[in-house]
Amino acid sequence: MNVLFGISASSGIGIGRAFVIPESEKRIISSKKIKAEEKPTQLARFEKSLAKVTGQIVQQLEAVKGDKVQSEIFETYFLMLNDPEFLGDVRKSFEESNYSIEYILNQKTEEYADRLRSSGNAYLAERAEDICDIFGRVINDLLDFHPFDIENVPDDVVIVAKSMNPSDTVILSKRRIAGIALTDGGVSSHVGILARNYGIPAVFDVENILNEIKNDSLLIVDGQAGEILQSPDEKTLADYQKKIEAEKAHAERLKSFRDLPAKTSDGECFQLMANIGTVDEARVALEEGADGIGLFRTEFLFMSEANTAMGSAHSKVAAFTEENQFNAYRRVLETMRGKPVTIRTLDAGGDKIISSLEVSHSASEEKNPLMGLRAIRLTLANPQILRTQLRALYRASVYGNLKIMLPLITSVEQVRDALAIAKKVREELKAENIPFKADVPIGVMVETAAAAMISDCLAKVSDFFSIGTNDLTQYTIGVDRENALVAPLYDEFHLAVLRLLHKTIKSAEAEGLPLSVCGEMASRPESVMVLAGMGVRTLSMSPKLITSIKELLSKISVDELKAISSKRLNSL
Repeated sequence: MNVLFGISASSGIGIGRAFVIPESEKRIISSKKIKAEEKPTQLARFEKSLAKVTGQIVQQLEAVKGDKVQSEIFETYFLMLNDPEFLGDVRKSFEESNYSIEYILNQKTEEYADRLRSSGNAYLAERAEDICDIFGRVINDLLDFHPFDIENVPDDVVIVAKSMNPSDTVILSKRRIAGIALTDGGVSSHVGILARNYGIPAVFDVENILNEIKNDSLLIVDGQAGEILQSPDEKTLADYQKKIEAEKAHAERLKSFRDLPAKTSDGECFQLMANIGTVDEARVALEEGADGIGLFRTEFLFMSEANTAMGSAHSKVAAFTEENQFNAYRRVLETMRGKPVTIRTLDAGGDKIISSLEVSHSASEEKNPLMGLRAIRLTLANPQILRTQLRALYRASVYGNLKIMLPLITSVEQVRDALAIAKKVREELKAENIPFKADVPIGVMVETAAAAMISDCLAKVSDFFSIGTNDLTQYTIGVDRENALVAPLYDEFHLAVLRLLHKTIKSAEAEGLPLSVCGEMASRPESVMVLAGMGVRTLSMSPKLITSIKELLSKISVDELKAISSKRLNSL
């Protein structure tokens, strides 16, 4: 038996025969110069190939209709293929040069991709691969180059490859894939996202996998441990088959917790909320037994609307309209049937880019966008966007139990400025005789060390706190967890992080303020126990994790939770 190690991209266990996808032959793009009279013909070939690939994407988009995740991938590709800024740059460079159109297209594709790779952000780096993938298909057509066809992958196999192009991920929904093992690939890549979405075990960053694994050899993909086991012995194979059966049985048991309240073994009650990014996910949250929505990320509505309106990820459009926002918020509130719904105001900037006529600044212009003009900083700098969103939120408030949350707050002044805009919005709506609830709670996200350190001051101007542990951890210890070079240093249990959490919880308690946690710490068993022991009683997480946290809490008492938390806080 041979064991190969990588990183977990999607948990679970898969067993199947290896289907090794060979590395594609390297396409050769000549740098030979062309004559001026050849340019019209070359440009016509480019337009033909561009139209052909666009047609293929439209067909693939139609084929995955109803699958939200895959539809978004192909919509993104369609937008890239119709991006006037990029295409205009390609045509201009071609006209000004003496090189072939495929040479110029490849040069421009790499240039744009390199910008994203050098952004220092994992999400944007993965989008660089999207650009290379889709315009690589155009280049292949120009060269009449035919790489391996992903449609040849059979059912019930473990895909073994150096990498998978994002456009190839459609295969994951059309085949019964036992697992995926790649040399390359990031956790936030489209392949990783889809693997998790479809419950396919996946391990990435496996060195020498194409040299080590033979086609048709029996493999076990252990997505939890990040291991690939080749040609396992009978005992190992039997052990893993038992684990698969145990996973299935456990999933069935968890279903019994969906309609039960979340409480400890000694009867202490908790509220388990859901984090969502789309209107449709509210229904999933309800089906999974959520007590409400702890975080509705509205930036994805803006990003989707902007892209759909213009057909270009880079073109500027009018912001997501008040009426469209109102309808989206109303649907979520009605879906949740009176359960609390916390909607976060626009958290754009950083790794979440929107293009709007109302935003003159672009995050791509910043050297460090995650520390730049984003979230509340962006909307206070462009108050019309915040005003429009608040109008839509207040109008929707009569349809449910709404709470409004302000992201990335670092000062009391930011809260007061946002509250002043909210007050003007209420006055406008009243003057217009538009129904709304005047007492909608407005709270803040505590996701920086600054906010945690002044949490006692913020508590005096806020109606509630929600702690975003992902950013709080990164900002506090200065570690990008998506950066492989420093990822081992990312530690949610770092004493500095725990002390900031403790201070924030105590500040909320002193003012009688409701408090929740909506970061990754709210969904992992070990960290849930620490948070609960510190006094947190409201946790917000992915809807699919709610039943497992209910099960965890049912097995432990408050005294045991306090002991676990105390041990962490007094670790030095």
